[in-house]
Amino acid sequence: MQTESGPLRTGRRGARLGYPQPPGDLAGSPFRADRDRVSSSAFFARLGGVTQVVSPSGSGLLLHNRLTHSLKVAQVARALAERLLAEPVEAERLDRLGGCDLDVVEAAGLGHDLGHPPFGHLGERVLDRVARQRFALPDGFEGNAQSFRIVSNIDVRGAGGDGLDLTAAVRAALLKYPWTRLVRPQPHPRRLPVPPRGASEPDEGPGTGSAKFSCYVTELDDMRDCRAPFTDRVEDWQQTVEASIMDTADDIAYAIHDLEDFHRVGILQHTTVSHELTEWLEHSGALARVSDAELERSDDAPGRSLEKLRRRLHAKDSWIAADDAFVDAVKKVVSDLVTKLLKVPFDRSKQAEQAVAAFSGEWTRRLVRGVRVDEKPSTRSGHVTLDSEQWHEVQVLKFVHRRFVLQRPDLALHQRGQDRLLSKLVEALDNWLIDRSEAARLPYRLRDLFDHAQDELHLLRRDDPDTLVLPGERLPSGSSAEEHVERMARGRAVVDFVASLTDDQAAALLESLSGRTTQLWADTFVL
Repeated sequence: MQTESGPLRTGRRGARLGYPQPPGDLAGSPFRADRDRVSSSAFFARLGGVTQVVSPSGSGLLLHNRLTHSLKVAQVARALAERLLAEPVEAERLDRLGGCDLDVVEAAGLGHDLGHPPFGHLGERVLDRVARQRFALPDGFEGNAQSFRIVSNIDVRGAGGDGLDLTAAVRAALLKYPWTRLVRPQPHPRRLPVPPRGASEPDEGPGTGSAKFSCYVTELDDMRDCRAPFTDRVEDWQQTVEASIMDTADDIAYAIHDLEDFHRVGILQHTTVSHELTEWLEHSGALARVSDAELERSDDAPGRSLEKLRRRLHAKDSWIAADDAFVDAVKKVVSDLVTKLLKVPFDRSKQAEQAVAAFSGEWTRRLVRGVRVDEKPSTRSGHVTLDSEQWHEVQVLKFVHRRFVLQRPDLALHQRGQDRLLSKLVEALDNWLIDRSEAARLPYRLRDLFDHAQDELHLLRRDDPDTLVLPGERLPSGSSAEEHVERMARGRAVVDFVASLTDDQAAALLESLSGRTTQLWADTFVL
């Protein structure tokens, strides 16, 4: 799809900075070349060893990892884009909003999780905590922002050796949340009367900035550069349509394929899921009259967690939430997930495999058919979204995953150990980095990341010092400022390094650093 901004959409920063085109691109299309650059990156390959929700250890090939999840997101994203571009009215809307290219949405689907650290979302929370508390990094850590940092800054295959030097369109399509945590753009989207999804501060972290964001302050120039072709097409806090397609595809893959995983390994139990959903259907009228306070006190009773979801949807997404659609969605999930799939335990037989494939295929097609373009969406939605019917179904599927997988005590036990592992690994690497007598023996990659972080933070100290402190605070002066920036640079380097490991690499590296193994560390750090 050609637009007035076409030449800008295909522009690469490296070309404008005078770098020669790096060798290795086999495709003539710049967007196809971008897709190839992402899929051939070492950061993409490592996703095969990174947890999706729980570690696949002991489950063979039954569970998705971040690599297989990314492949499915790319597959669904391309199908969504094909569906919309095949309809002339929808295609014209996409064109007016900045254009849509199949290779762009596929590249974004492949690259959206490049920055995901070891141990899934648990790893995100740990690295965010230590980045803010140990290293005073106002940005902390966020997986989406780390993905953008990788393609813009710390992968090594682009022109000049920094990032992947992707086109503006593909970089913009990776920005699910096109803002920083605290300060840019101004006014910050979390200050809007109805903030975009992810822009609000988390309830448990007042004053910490947006819960979700796709850009650290170190990559602000890159965000502005790739968003420039979409000026006057979409709001500065709004996703491009290609980012919106990728985001919708991520929701679909998460809602369907993670449930498929946990049915395979026997975590999703027919009785418990059925009881929660059918109890709500039978007593929805009475549950609607229960006060919020009473609901909080007894949300373990069957049906009450689902009632909390219904109320939360009305509170946050009144632009689309509807009780009739919610009831229909619950009934549909009971019919297809509970009755058809979960009722028969997964025994790895041909019949069981066919049942899983049928559920996954039918639901993916159903949700893809429900996609549409909205030129004037709510601030809580992207320009590409699902119809009300399918939107409610995704919310119920995600509820089942959250309620019956993520809230399990055995998963919490597992994750508490992973929390300690990552925290100790960060501490050990930081202590190594501080030890000047060991400077010559640091891992080369860690030393390079530290030098790089120092350079970019010193530039920010000179040009935009307010981005290096929390709002209302001031950067120290003199030697204190040098110490502050050095501490932040150590933190960014260590976090970049740890975030580039697989689950097994993180565990094995801590074993070596802790002296609990006599085996020489032999795993090569290509990142």
